[in-house]
Amino acid sequence: MQISMFGQLSGADPTTDGSTIDATIANLTQLRDEGFRRVWMSQLPYEPDLLTVLAVALREVDTIEVASSVVPIQNQHPMQMAQRALTVSMASGGRFLLGLGMTHAAVTEGMWGIPWDRPVRRLNEYLDGLLPLLAGEPANAMGETVTTRGALMIPGAPRPDVYIAALGPQLLRLAGRRTSGTCTWMTGPATLDSHVGPTLRQAAADAGRPEDAVRVVAALPVAVTDDVAAARRQAAEQFAMYGTLPSYRAMLDREGFAGPEDAAIIGDEQTVSQRLDELAAIGVDEFVGAPFDPSAEGRARTRALMRSQES
Repeated sequence: MQISMFGQLSGADPTTDGSTIDATIANLTQLRDEGFRRVWMSQLPYEPDLLTVLAVALREVDTIEVASSVVPIQNQHPMQMAQRALTVSMASGGRFLLGLGMTHAAVTEGMWGIPWDRPVRRLNEYLDGLLPLLAGEPANAMGETVTTRGALMIPGAPRPDVYIAALGPQLLRLAGRRTSGTCTWMTGPATLDSHVGPTLRQAAADAGRPEDAVRVVAALPVAVTDDVAAARRQAAEQFAMYGTLPSYRAMLDREGFAGPEDAAIIGDEQTVSQRLDELAAIGVDEFVGAPFDPSAEGRARTRALMRSQES
């Protein structure tokens, strides 16, 4: 199982001069030097634009890969998304993976005034326009929610793999048929084993794709610590909103978890190592750890354990 890091633009190294770009460069450099091969970075609606930052940062920091986790589709046309993704891919020499998703209704309707409806149709029609453009082909896709016609001229830009933040069965089947896989958050081992992996891979098989054409990427909070109770309190406070958002609440309920603190992987080195081994055994292809210990020493301890687990 591949071991990767999760990061946020707002969580980059605070010791730099305050520039998000400089902080991201410093953060990616440190993770690369520590031996990580890939980082998944989130895009929150109030932060700087992730893809713009990555176009600069990946030009400055070599070898490490970065995936977006995730860029919402509702406020961007497929052609604009393809332009931006291919530009980052070109700037990085093909070290960018495009993670897409349907953001929450509170953001789509509350902040942008865009209806949050027909998510499966919307995402399917979005891919109808996006995927040909990423492959260097013209798009001609008329849809009910979005229409994409035309071609791009971005020579030398490697095609980025596309992942979908899919949790429900219909979006998982869509991801299995059409993309490189899914990236999950706040989704526990029982759900990954019985729901996410089987649904994704069966959809790929039904579409005539080989099983290894799709990957399950699972992201969870993680803390290597001797003070489990304190870490659980920290997780409950820091990730509280994920216990209220409907899509993540459904995943927690599937596991019988009261809150995000139950989904977090917390314990000493042996305990966390065993939990990661369990994820590998049920077919998780890539684990993305989000260290949340408030101390730099605690986060470094967690990263050290994660590095030792890569297979």
